[in-house]
Amino acid sequence: MKPKFTFIDLFAGIGGFRIALERLGGKCVFSSEWDKHAKETYYQNYGEVPFGDITNFTKTDTDVSIKTDNIPDHDILCGGFPCQPFSQAGRQLGFEDARGTLFFDILTIAKIHRPKVLFLENVKRLRGHDKGKTFAVICNALKEIGYKVYSKVVSAYDQGVPQNRERIFIVAFSQPIHFEFPKNNRHSIYSKVGDILEKRVDSQFTISDKLWAGHQRRLREHRERGNGFGYSLFDEESQYVNTISARYWKDGSEILIDQKNNNPRILTPRECARIQGYPEDFKYHDSKRHSYQQFGNSVAVPVIEAISRNIFSALDSPKQSSNTLLPLEPVCL
Repeated sequence: MKPKFTFIDLFAGIGGFRIALERLGGKCVFSSEWDKHAKETYYQNYGEVPFGDITNFTKTDTDVSIKTDNIPDHDILCGGFPCQPFSQAGRQLGFEDARGTLFFDILTIAKIHRPKVLFLENVKRLRGHDKGKTFAVICNALKEIGYKVYSKVVSAYDQGVPQNRERIFIVAFSQPIHFEFPKNNRHSIYSKVGDILEKRVDSQFTISDKLWAGHQRRLREHRERGNGFGYSLFDEESQYVNTISARYWKDGSEILIDQKNNNPRILTPRECARIQGYPEDFKYHDSKRHSYQQFGNSVAVPVIEAISRNIFSALDSPKQSSNTLLPLEPVCL
């Protein structure tokens, strides 16, 4: 069966973008990920090993198009690219200022292949990174190569999973298309934290007396200093948990689950998969450390799916919009 659209999965991690886009009828024609452990998980679930460093396809001493031709044509370029400073950013805050960063590799591929849509994700603080210069470079560089750019901070909680995970999403069209981000759809998948918790959990996930005492001591010390740092405790009735991070494997302090008459416990890998919206048959890494890191670095699948649906709605019924230059400030219109 012919796919409805094709896409490439850059900085692929464990394939959060891929799951969402394949659900909507897309076919992945190229994937790239440099972390060997993430590549192992990717292979377990999709039957292919992503290509490594994307710069191998965009940096060459000869014509860059020679290598980017090894990337198939595609309708959508997607990826959660790293947040890097554009240290040489000048007054123009555009394409040339992005050189030396992995975002420049996205620009290079987009400039040659001209996909209909660029669908990008990053941490919320990207907007204010380097006093707003980073975001201004991104917006204006995309504009320079002919894309209409939209951006918004979206929380995973607002798209049905019990996690307060706010990320900025950038959607850019090769045509002047009108686009709107999805409306809130809370509790559409899970209504509370208890819905993602496993019924029987091995004792290995219960934190030790020593670690629990350390968490409590650090919380007291932080409160005495007047700041809000410390562990966070949730239970079955909580509406959502904090953002799971790549460091969760270290001590689990950002998300501890209350256990009556016992020390709290950390989430299991399956529970981490659920708060990121992964399907029940998703195969996570055999190493707990790597599985926690990978889920902490991942996108929330329901957010990707919701935004994607709106992208296709916009493509199906485009409204022409003006092609004026973006302002040189950290805002994408």
